[in-house]
Amino acid sequence: MQYSQYLWVSLLSIGLVSPVFADSTDANAVEEGTVSEAAPKYPRLESLKELKNIKAKDLKVDANAAQPDEIKDPLQPLNRQIYALNDSVDRHVIRPVSVQYKAKVPENVRGSYRLFRKNMGEPWNAVNQVAQGRFTRAAKTLARVTINTVTTLGLADPARRLGLSTEEESLGDTLGYYGVPSGPYIMLPVLGPSTFRNALDYPAESYAKPLTYIFDNNNQDGLAWGNTIWGGIDTRANLLDAESVLQGDRYAAIRDIYLQHKKFEIAQKKGDDAGAVSFIDDGDDFSDEDSESSQNPSE
Repeated sequence: MQYSQYLWVSLLSIGLVSPVFADSTDANAVEEGTVSEAAPKYPRLESLKELKNIKAKDLKVDANAAQPDEIKDPLQPLNRQIYALNDSVDRHVIRPVSVQYKAKVPENVRGSYRLFRKNMGEPWNAVNQVAQGRFTRAAKTLARVTINTVTTLGLADPARRLGLSTEEESLGDTLGYYGVPSGPYIMLPVLGPSTFRNALDYPAESYAKPLTYIFDNNNQDGLAWGNTIWGGIDTRANLLDAESVLQGDRYAAIRDIYLQHKKFEIAQKKGDDAGAVSFIDDGDDFSDEDSESSQNPSE
């Protein structure tokens, strides 16, 4: 099944699962006596009703972490409902599996699989770099995938030792490179943080990645699903050590880190001052001094 189909299945699942989740959450809250009389019985439906207040101008924003919530995240009521569902699935299913995966699968196996998946994405990185007019960077990327595939089938990264580092690209990054606004922040079911612009990455990459055609041509739906699930578990396992960074309002922290990261990526590709990308409004006296502004932009 291709990622575009997977995305639609995920979006459909929120409509089927979230009412059950909302009802069970409300029931637990009532039993514990933590719900007030003013609390809505069906918060998801109340969130959907608030969407009628969203104007066309709200969808044209170029979201960044320094903006007020009402600008960068006008869909916040619905986004928080989807985040609550994602968080519940993560706590009860994905995180426990990821903990066992990290504990039972040797690091060298996990690392080789991660490098293999990354190597299969390099041609798509090169396509985006060509679209951005960064031909030298695209040539380096093609050299990377050639060296790594010929020498190790992508299971190791000898190209890095030759000075050919990787650079992740996507359709959303390319559009952002040319100044296309990101649109507001959105939380996708299962897939997680995104923006309107970057949500295009999932259907685009479903047709761009070589693995899609390898599995489709051999009718290997089971392998395709296995690769998708394994990749998700591997990604989640890599985030286990970073969980302690998220304090307080985890939804807001995840949102602002995501928007900050995307802004930094695009500024770096364009050769702008990536250190100027900040969580703080321009009028404040301090900025994100810890960003990697000292790195040279890619060619």
